[in-house]
Amino acid sequence: MSPGRRPAGRAHLALVAAAFCFGSTFVVVKDAVKDAGPVPFLAVRFSIGAAVMWPLARRRPRTPGWAVAGLWCGLALLVGYVFQTVGLQYTSSSRSALITYLLIVIVPVMSAVRARRPPAPWTIAGVCVSLTGLFLLNGGSLAFGQGEALTLVCALAFAVHIVLLADLSPRHDTLRLTAVQLAVVAAGCAIPGLFTGGYHFTARAWFAAAYTGVGASAIAFGFMVWAQRRVGPERAALVLMLEPVFAAVAGYLVGDRLGASGVVGAALILLGIGIAEGTELLATRPRALDQSVKP
Repeated sequence: MSPGRRPAGRAHLALVAAAFCFGSTFVVVKDAVKDAGPVPFLAVRFSIGAAVMWPLARRRPRTPGWAVAGLWCGLALLVGYVFQTVGLQYTSSSRSALITYLLIVIVPVMSAVRARRPPAPWTIAGVCVSLTGLFLLNGGSLAFGQGEALTLVCALAFAVHIVLLADLSPRHDTLRLTAVQLAVVAAGCAIPGLFTGGYHFTARAWFAAAYTGVGASAIAFGFMVWAQRRVGPERAALVLMLEPVFAAVAGYLVGDRLGASGVVGAALILLGIGIAEGTELLATRPRALDQSVKP
């Protein structure tokens, strides 16, 4: 195996691990926010993640602009997680995961707007298929509930985060960039958390905050930032399609059922994501083969 393929293979495994960590949190967080306010929960979760990551990050080399890069990525995460976690109070974990992952059809559209060119035809087709799936997932109604609407805003914010990471992660150390992002989310939620439920957590909420803080914040985001130094945003997004699959399996195991229409809608969302991202990946592959692997 060539030296270039080994780092790419490890990057793909890191993204699979990140997708598993992210997907497993939907059920855990949905239960936790029954016992703790969403904003205080996020403050504790990301404080734990930042505390775990910073002792490692502080030893890493600084690059010009690393703090500002982490700030911008962190702000996108802050918006996304607040809307997602509040939305989980009003929708199921499986629906939340699938709607969140519409970010993958948003990313190529954002890239096209940024490049001032129209999206590729297959990207448009993928978006249309995914929107049809979202319609069915919503029970054949155009009127979204509060949870679904909040989660759509979350998907938009997370799409911005992926686009930012694609540009910024190759320029800065993985651990430093991850630590700053986690700290930004924690700081953004800390004071508002005092006025939106406070920090009187149950044991279940503390366990969920610790699990998501270490597993789905410090470790998973570390994997994601490290992997995106080695693979492009389209390929990363395609591998991360596993996240809603893991979330759906976890939801099924705890009795979260989508129903016949919901299952068809979920399948169409994943199909649309595959159409949009798979064709984008094939389009960028010749260009990627000419580039050296990032260190």
